[in-house]
Amino acid sequence: MHNELREQRHSPWVAFAMCSAAMYLTTLDLSVVNVAFPNILNDFGISRADASWIVTIYNIFFASLLVVAGKTADSIGRRRMFRIGVALFSIGSLGAAIAPSLGPLIVARAVQGAGGAILTPATLGLLIAAFPLERRTQVVAMWGGAGALGVASGPSLGALVISLSDWRAAFWINLPLCAILLAISGRFLSESPRSPSEQRPDYGGASLITLALAALALGISQSEVWGPTDVRTLGCIAGGLAVVAAFVRRQKTHPEPIVDLALFESRSFTIANFSGLAFFAGFAAMGLNNVLFLREAWGYDILTAGLLTAAAPVVVAICAPFSGQLAHRHGFRPFVVMGPLIIAGFMVLFTALFESERQPALFLILYSILAIGVGAFIPVNTAAAMAELPADQLSVGGAVNNTFRQVGSVLGIAALVAVLGDPTGHEELVDSFHRGWYLIAGTMVLAGLTGLRQRRGNFWRPIL
Repeated sequence: MHNELREQRHSPWVAFAMCSAAMYLTTLDLSVVNVAFPNILNDFGISRADASWIVTIYNIFFASLLVVAGKTADSIGRRRMFRIGVALFSIGSLGAAIAPSLGPLIVARAVQGAGGAILTPATLGLLIAAFPLERRTQVVAMWGGAGALGVASGPSLGALVISLSDWRAAFWINLPLCAILLAISGRFLSESPRSPSEQRPDYGGASLITLALAALALGISQSEVWGPTDVRTLGCIAGGLAVVAAFVRRQKTHPEPIVDLALFESRSFTIANFSGLAFFAGFAAMGLNNVLFLREAWGYDILTAGLLTAAAPVVVAICAPFSGQLAHRHGFRPFVVMGPLIIAGFMVLFTALFESERQPALFLILYSILAIGVGAFIPVNTAAAMAELPADQLSVGGAVNNTFRQVGSVLGIAALVAVLGDPTGHEELVDSFHRGWYLIAGTMVLAGLTGLRQRRGNFWRPIL
């Protein structure tokens, strides 16, 4: 149980800084594309549904490989997997930056997603092993806050660099940080003990997740084009659900399953995962819907749109550490319930206040206040998911938790694309964004209601 608390060659806060930087990088690329969306549409001359795969494919590969990567990290060493993940993420970023058309860009984004999936569970395992039990709630919450900051700052940072160059700069900016992490990780991160398994990880199961998510995302996102009752729509959704069922059956019988179903004996872990799935469906959709609204409905250029969302990541960065500290005293439940409900309320308010007439000051203020809900939920929900897990399941548990988030993001983006459609007139365009906000509000209410089942207390009490 205490094997993970190895003697560190360096301050654990150095490991925290590196792991948080890596987490920031992977989540930044979940949202940085949002602000570049219209630019890519115009550059390649493609539809919204086609362009949505630039976002979706990243999430699909991230989700499908996370748990396999977590198990592999526990087996061959978390530092080694961290370095492999950063290297792969660098290659994907370079490929995206030089992509000549949509196809190569989607492939590069898939490589990026794979790299992010490989390094994310390794960062969590390295981080938790560096700190004693009594510090973990705060530290994991802060690590989760770095992830929230990455997602929240993506549009504003992306807008800044794209305004100075073009949309490809959103991928070039990854390379310097990746180079730094690769250069110093060998010195400042201690390798974890290896726990080699005689069984290979379930790569077949990972393939099933990829296939299921791709089918579901295709069916949902194209439902507006094909029609909700079209045989292609129903076939994709039914096929995706059938593959999900096959995946669950495989997990029950495979000697080295991707998802150890015993993990779900932890109530805190289970509730955090399903609440996170609903939250991130809305969160991913919100990032894209808001940026498109600013650029297409209100007609702002990319830099102005980025500036109008720039205060939100600052609010998230301020709230995240305090959320971890307060959750340590008052428990997880208040934060995982109120965070999503705050966002849901503001989404409904957006539909009432924002029409064709520009109101930039009001948008900036409301969007900044809304970010309190993000800073309250994400770090605390991450801590809640990890609270009861045994030490040897930390990387895998963290990977499962992130998988649920990415699945939510895939489904949220697909649903938003279907809801938005391809409106022709300006009034119809504004109405489509209102539908998007209602969709987001619904997912956030679902996340908050699920969070009501979370335990009241805060604890690190590994199940044995």
